[in-house]
Amino acid sequence: MAIKRRPSFNSHNPVSDEVIGTYPIMSKNEVDDVVAHARLAFAQWNGLGFGERKRVLLAWSSLIINRIEQIAQLISRETGKPLSDARLEVSIAVNQISWAARHAESILRTSFRRPGLLMANMSATVERSPMGVIGVIGPWNYPLYTPVGSISYALAAGNTVVFKPSEYTPGVGVWLEDTFNEVAPFADIFTTITGLAQTGTSLCLSGINKLSFTGSTRTAKLVAAQCAEVMVPVVLECGGKDPVIVASDADIRRAVDATMWSAMANAGQSCIGAERVYIDESVADEFISRAVELAGEIHAGAPGDANYGPATMPSQLKVIQSHIKAAIADGGTSVFGGPQSVKAPFVQPVILIDVPEDSIAMQSETFGPVIIINRVATMSEAIRLSNASAYGLGANVWSKRKGKKIASQLHCGMVAINSTFAFAAIPSVPFGGVKDSGSGRVHGPEGLLEYTFARTVVRSRFYLPLHFLSFKRRPQDDRLVIKLTRILKGRLG
Repeated sequence: MAIKRRPSFNSHNPVSDEVIGTYPIMSKNEVDDVVAHARLAFAQWNGLGFGERKRVLLAWSSLIINRIEQIAQLISRETGKPLSDARLEVSIAVNQISWAARHAESILRTSFRRPGLLMANMSATVERSPMGVIGVIGPWNYPLYTPVGSISYALAAGNTVVFKPSEYTPGVGVWLEDTFNEVAPFADIFTTITGLAQTGTSLCLSGINKLSFTGSTRTAKLVAAQCAEVMVPVVLECGGKDPVIVASDADIRRAVDATMWSAMANAGQSCIGAERVYIDESVADEFISRAVELAGEIHAGAPGDANYGPATMPSQLKVIQSHIKAAIADGGTSVFGGPQSVKAPFVQPVILIDVPEDSIAMQSETFGPVIIINRVATMSEAIRLSNASAYGLGANVWSKRKGKKIASQLHCGMVAINSTFAFAAIPSVPFGGVKDSGSGRVHGPEGLLEYTFARTVVRSRFYLPLHFLSFKRRPQDDRLVIKLTRILKGRLG
């Protein structure tokens, strides 16, 4: 009798296609079982209180940073990114864990609200309670930093977590569970499940209390629809077509350096990476010249041999090349690189200029080391074009005097002025977008609040001689309520 083998899939090094590891494709029944165990662990984990959860999470963050070389090597092998980039990712992620652990209690403590004069006999409080089991579906481009921004905040708030990493980076997800279990007081607080798309669907329908998803807008819509079937709320962190606005008074040298790094680092595989630049025409030539010069100094290749690595997901290569071709066919000009820059598994830097706004290269996320630079006559035009996008994730503004004014008019979740990516490295600020870039927030106080629900509790402290919440209400009670309402109009509330 033949032995039935458990379905599995391989994780590959995108540079060499070497098999790194083999992982099970978990079935719906297996996912349901994991979630059921996480639900059983929830009451005990929540019951530990903020202090003990803080101790566990800080121990986890210390363990991760003490093994930074081990996890950085694994990230590098599964994504192809340079070790230096992997180390930076781990360092920023550790800061997120620590921040969530240290601030959860002060942010989620019970708050007291003024009941107002009409209800002066009442005590009014709002409690924040963890939701239960949080499902997290993570991406492959930042396989540790991004999911930790949901995992650690959900855990700090008192929830248990079930994590499905990308099928391209399952090893990182398993490593996270293994290290957490080294410091966990008991099992099933944080569990990693592995598999392909169907495993993610199973997680959505498994009875979790909320889902945090990071990935493409197309997939996010499918995930949100699945969760809606079972009334599971979602946090969605999706793609972007992030603009860079460069004013005439910008420090051009710094703007070029930061913009090119933002566009090219991690092989352009950053949802908050620069994809389009709107630059004042008076300084455009200098910016373009410096960008081309810098592009000549960077290249893609294997870790240790290049500034950035390969396209982690092979299918993205076709998207990148099609956008480059479309930009040129639509009237744009390539000033560095072109369609020939795409040579699997790598994409060398590409700089395009004067691409029409209706080109797919300007409308859709490229997710590769390609930057488009378009001249504008005014900053009002730059703002209008930046906002004329289905996306609204992040943006960069370069100006010595007008930065705040420009930033306040952008329809996006995050803006860096005279910097890039900074909002992703500051744990105390929320991360997320609007429009097709998603909904909800991770990080900061907002990230902790996402994984709790508000419970209002009111209590009678003493009784008033009024009977307006009773069938015994009298005409004089009605007259008094109306009179006080007219006088107070919400004051003293």
